[in-house]
Amino acid sequence: MAVKVCITGAAGQIAYSLIPSVAKGEVFGAKQPVIMTLLDIPPMMKVLEGVKMEMVDLALPLLQEVIVTDDPLVAFDNVDAAFLVGAMPRKEGMERKDLLAANVKIFQAQGDALEKKAKKDVKVLVVGNPANTNAAICSKNAKSISPANFSCLTRLDQNRAQAQIAEKLKVPVPTVKNVIIWGNHSSTQFPDSRFAIVEKGAEKVPITTVNKDPAFAEYLKTDFIKSVQQRGASVIKARGLSSAMSAANASVDHMRDWWQGTKDRWVSMGVFSNGEYGIPAGLMYSFPVTVANKKVTIVEGLDINDFAREKMDLTAKELKDEKAMADSALEQKK
Repeated sequence: MAVKVCITGAAGQIAYSLIPSVAKGEVFGAKQPVIMTLLDIPPMMKVLEGVKMEMVDLALPLLQEVIVTDDPLVAFDNVDAAFLVGAMPRKEGMERKDLLAANVKIFQAQGDALEKKAKKDVKVLVVGNPANTNAAICSKNAKSISPANFSCLTRLDQNRAQAQIAEKLKVPVPTVKNVIIWGNHSSTQFPDSRFAIVEKGAEKVPITTVNKDPAFAEYLKTDFIKSVQQRGASVIKARGLSSAMSAANASVDHMRDWWQGTKDRWVSMGVFSNGEYGIPAGLMYSFPVTVANKKVTIVEGLDINDFAREKMDLTAKELKDEKAMADSALEQKK
């Protein structure tokens, strides 16, 4: 039986990189057929028809059907998984509260449509920024779908952090594991390298054992954190456009691990807090997690020192403020 998958903002750059990976079997399995629904706003329907033509021209054996629509009720009908990529981008001079108000409208409508049409065990990944708060809004409007079935993308930040450590240590990127992203997908996030390891065969070596130079330890507490926090802005400055290719790749990583499991690896996902590590319950917050049988479990029992506590609380405060602004916008819409 085919897995039915929806991608929103499907005429955009992230989706253009994401769609082939999903259609080729890189997310749901190398033998798993897929039906894909592509959702965007009415002015983008001509572009989406062109995207559909290209998908057909890929001649992929797993892609059974492509549905193009501007109606969320059609897009989310009976879907097993959804990548919510489309969101209102922040424009020059736009205050954060205005950005949140614009996205409340989008994600409230999509939450309503998921509530009415999607399977109750649908897995919903929010990519569009501000991703944490957009995911919370969407979940709030899909009351019969478990909050555990909503998450937001911080895997991009994890991939950035992992790659920068690997480059510094001159080791292959896949050998670096257990780098953590705490909190918001924003410049307040806390990229935490304290538990990171390098796998050397069967041996798991802490990164500060691989490189014992005090300058490396200092880098991990200073420039490394700033570099990961500001990487998106750096890409925009260099490229003139946002991180589309790497965001699509991270979305593939996130949903693949959610669907197929993480085994012994920790990955970073934005999920609803239940009070773990002193983070207020109900916040969509990035934690280290493992996944088995599509169930996400937060890694618990990690030592939180004063340095980490300060940074984790700072990003939690930003999320609380965002949530308050979003809730206010929701109330005004009633």
